[in-house]
Amino acid sequence: MDVKARGPKRSWERFLRTAIVALALCAGSVTASLPSEVMRVDQDPLRWTVNTPHSTYQVFVARNGELVQGYYGPLSDRRAAGAPGPGDPEIISSLREVPYRGGFMNMTPALEVIFADHTRELELRYVGHEVGEQDGYPCLRLDMKDTYYPLSVAEYIRVIPELDVLEKWMVLENTGDEDILMERAYSGSVVLPADAYDLIHFSGDWGREFFPRRTRLTSGLKSIYVRGVRSHQHSPFFFVRPTEDKDENFGTVWFGAVAWVGGWQMDFDVNRFERTQITGGINSWDTHWVLKGKSAFQTPKIVFGVSTDGSNGASRRMHRYLLDHVMPKPFSQQVSKVLYNSWYATGFNVNEKDQIALARIAKEIGVELFVMDDGWFKGRNNDRAGLGDWVADETKFPNGLNPLIREVNDLGMDFGIWVEPEMVNPDSDLYRAHPEWALHTPHRTAHTSRHQLVLNFARDDVKDYTLKWMDELLTKHNIKFIKWDMNRYISEAGWPETDPLGQREVRIRYVQNLYEVLLKLRERHPDVVFECCSGGGGRANPGILALTDQIWTSDNTDPGDRLHIQYGCSYALPAKAMVNWVTDDEWHGKTTSLRFRFHVAMAGNLGVGNDLFKWTDKEKKTAKELIALYKSIRHIIQLGDQYRLRDPFSENRMAVQFVTRDGRESVVFAFQTLETQPMATRGLSLSDRLVLLGLDPEGTYHVEGDIEPQEISGAALMASGVSVPLAGNYSSKVIILRRQP
Repeated sequence: MDVKARGPKRSWERFLRTAIVALALCAGSVTASLPSEVMRVDQDPLRWTVNTPHSTYQVFVARNGELVQGYYGPLSDRRAAGAPGPGDPEIISSLREVPYRGGFMNMTPALEVIFADHTRELELRYVGHEVGEQDGYPCLRLDMKDTYYPLSVAEYIRVIPELDVLEKWMVLENTGDEDILMERAYSGSVVLPADAYDLIHFSGDWGREFFPRRTRLTSGLKSIYVRGVRSHQHSPFFFVRPTEDKDENFGTVWFGAVAWVGGWQMDFDVNRFERTQITGGINSWDTHWVLKGKSAFQTPKIVFGVSTDGSNGASRRMHRYLLDHVMPKPFSQQVSKVLYNSWYATGFNVNEKDQIALARIAKEIGVELFVMDDGWFKGRNNDRAGLGDWVADETKFPNGLNPLIREVNDLGMDFGIWVEPEMVNPDSDLYRAHPEWALHTPHRTAHTSRHQLVLNFARDDVKDYTLKWMDELLTKHNIKFIKWDMNRYISEAGWPETDPLGQREVRIRYVQNLYEVLLKLRERHPDVVFECCSGGGGRANPGILALTDQIWTSDNTDPGDRLHIQYGCSYALPAKAMVNWVTDDEWHGKTTSLRFRFHVAMAGNLGVGNDLFKWTDKEKKTAKELIALYKSIRHIIQLGDQYRLRDPFSENRMAVQFVTRDGRESVVFAFQTLETQPMATRGLSLSDRLVLLGLDPEGTYHVEGDIEPQEISGAALMASGVSVPLAGNYSSKVIILRRQP
């Protein structure tokens, strides 16, 4: 299944750059045959049936040679699927496996190209297939060719049966000599059974990321998209379910995501036949790709899955998919260390003495990873200067960074550091030497945000420079953690040195080179953990999680707001990928206890960001106790399955449960934001009871924590629940359950 791009060296290098995505997201080749229960091929008519424990996906060859999708959905609702009709072009054009511009147009196209003679329509026909295995999982390749022009299209469908997940992507190859202009190259498409559906997607803004939105999909097209290389406004994850289904734990849900850090788009199209099509991939806004002769282009992946146990079930499948099949190993299978970040304590006023003093306090409370944030490099005394000059500031660190790192290591902690490699301040040596390295358009205002410009990562010299200084930083210092930030959106996405066609490739090349830098850094420094930060959760995407280990969830660390943000994130991101800090931030003028703030942050990947210089001995003692508690349960939180029990968007309560995959251990976090009834009656309130999920019904669990210790059967806990009374505004409890031998 390897694609061989033939032709001049420049075209082959272009294909290799494109294939960086493949190395990160879909590496491997298809080899042996597969069990028929997963991938069955029927010869008459030619039909492929992909079976997972709870779903079926079917593709046919129609009588006119087009590939047509059959049924996609749960096994319990499986529709009898015979051969497509007599080849009615209008019907077939509403069910194309790979929708393209050409002929009858009854679907949102995944492919739109212009050939050298200006022909704008495709006519793809099936020419072959291969069924095999990729990285240990079933994979089907469907080959198509245009009936006249030298364009071949290979669609890949990789199956992860135990998660009811399909991955789709395409490889387009120009087998001729003349250029083909790719105006759109989405990653894949599915059509759902006829029904009325709701879409659950996630939107917001800086400081309020990942708010779940539910909307009815009516006749017409709904598009959700991002145009740059980050966005707080939208997330690439989606959940689609029949309109009447509301229960978190029951019912069918189709779910998925686009795995691309750059501009992406997802389209939800209800056609005149009342069929709902879902498709997505690279956003074609201000973007195209010139497919040179004898070259190939590989799209990123789009992920589709089916859950038969509601949105909670869909989330657990997505979590396991990211942890087991996307996020880098071995870190995705290990618990993350408790970190301290110095930003709130020192801001830009960084120096060796204060960082060491903070590190000593951090060690005292149980921190395992000390991270120095912004302000450490040359000329960086505020956000107006220094970005691009990535050497230690001599006035702050006269002997470089190594004395500080040795001190941190001697305390028994790893050392980490903040960087923002994709940015440059106009007031920097780098910009003065290479102003052309910033994205810019001649005769137009160079807009700054946070007093910085965006480096043109589409340029190979920028890519090489970034790889060089990052590699040197990690080689010369014992750094085990990188906080990779990206604090602004792209404007003036120009590259004047290229031709007009090349200008519209900038957004794709930018991402390809970003992936290549991260991939090579990971290869050279396999013991370094990378955190993706983008002014908060602006890059919460499977594409970046293939190359980084965790995501800074939001710059908003207000604990009340974080309950809502973390609840929304939990639909898509496993707790291990969701970084939560305890801080003193209160965005709304309220006051919450340190205990409440810790409990909120413990429901994920725990970090501490307070100004430790201001903490009392009592606060240090509380923090030490809670960090020790977190360490004893973090394997359940970070590597276990997650269940949403209460929704903070519909009541003043939030509760979340984590269960180890073997069902032996569980942790429940229960929160109340505002008191809703008199304290005297709270013990009688049914809302105090939490019905738990995911336990062994035959087992007996010892229940302890912030309630009276007791032993309760798994069946009782999942039928009538456990009472967790909460009193007062911003109160919380942690309950721990362990199955008895």
